[in-house]
Amino acid sequence: MKNNEYMKVAVVKDGKIISRAHNTVLKSKDATAHAEVNAIREASKVLNTHDLSGCILYTSAEPCPMCLSAIIWANIKEVYYANTKEEANEIGFRDDIIYEYIKGNNKDLINLHKLDEETAKEAFDSFKNSLDKEIY
Repeated sequence: MKNNEYMKVAVVKDGKIISRAHNTVLKSKDATAHAEVNAIREASKVLNTHDLSGCILYTSAEPCPMCLSAIIWANIKEVYYANTKEEANEIGFRDDIIYEYIKGNNKDLINLHKLDEETAKEAFDSFKNSLDKEIY
């Protein structure tokens, strides 16, 4: 197996495998190309929807915060994983720094800057008043 191809994921619906994927971060040079995200993207294409309600995700490791977010946004309510986030950390994955950031630690990890109120309000009002918006 090359690089992170051992990080495997399957999305299943009604007992049928909808998608299979592995981590392609190094191959694609895309930091978001984790196995879970790749599997969700493929399942969404196959089912022609962003809403994967009723699907189950099986993964070789406990999902990182980014993948957890994608799982939640996709409305997947059930996840089975083999290895813990602590075990992933032991083999070199950096999920722990993100979990610490979420807890309020490591605030120097990234500098977030809030735009002025007028700029932010303009963008939100534009969406709020849009006639063809779809809330997901």
